[in-house]
Amino acid sequence: MTRIFLVGYMGAGKTTVGKDLAKRMGLAFVDLDAYIESRYHKTVSQIFEEKGEGGFREIEQKMLHEVALFEDVIISTGGGAPCFYENMTFMNAQGTTIYLKASVDELAKRLAISKHSRPILKNLSKAELHAFIATNLEKREPFYQQATIIFDAEVMLTETDIQSISEQIIQIIHTDHH
Repeated sequence: MTRIFLVGYMGAGKTTVGKDLAKRMGLAFVDLDAYIESRYHKTVSQIFEEKGEGGFREIEQKMLHEVALFEDVIISTGGGAPCFYENMTFMNAQGTTIYLKASVDELAKRLAISKHSRPILKNLSKAELHAFIATNLEKREPFYQQATIIFDAEVMLTETDIQSISEQIIQIIHTDHH
């Protein structure tokens, strides 16, 4: 039985790598945010607006506990998920956690491209985006660092990079667990 949780800051590639990894390992893939949206018939942004961050984090924890019952699955978590309600400790107890680590500069580059689809970043200038990521990453890093595996996901430009990351992660998992 395999259960892998991908953690890391938004833009680190959790969904992209998760899907590729799941395909290669023959596992199901669950994006926690998408799972929450399908269960609540609302976007994460709408839930945030209606219930505030506290309300969202409670829902997130409940849904994390639900998907953690799935077997043979790769779960991509939201960037903040590991930082609340002992979620990181819980995920470590339920399976293998992998922190996809990328630098502030790299995350800023990636998020600048997709920021229109991320309400929290939409109106930030380049400098504000960089500062926002730096501040938040610093707060979240101690949680991310508790992951079973810390993986440098700095270079993720092409399909080949993604495949290479997946292959390296599979090797690490097999080395760690056999």
